[in-house]
Amino acid sequence: MRLEDALFNWLQIKIVAEGRPDDEAAFKTLGFFEEILREDHGLQGLEVASVDSGLIQVAYEKDGQRFTQHYPREAGEGLLQDIISNPKYN
Repeated sequence: MRLEDALFNWLQIKIVAEGRPDDEAAFKTLGFFEEILREDHGLQGLEVASVDSGLIQVAYEKDGQRFTQHYPREAGEGLLQDIISNPKYN
């Protein structure tokens, strides 16, 4: 899986896990993506560094250097919104 895809998937499921603290599947999936990012891509210190009205900033370390990636907030929160809006999952 490409780094960009894994980071975005991690962000979306992290938002879902935080928004649904009783959702065991979300936490397992979050762990899965954290493992991919750590083992396959060598990332450390992965975190949501900031959230503003339009962007979410993800920060991480790789090979001793700090990097950031920005995502539109609407896209990052999209999976959680889809889950909330589908009565089957609530």
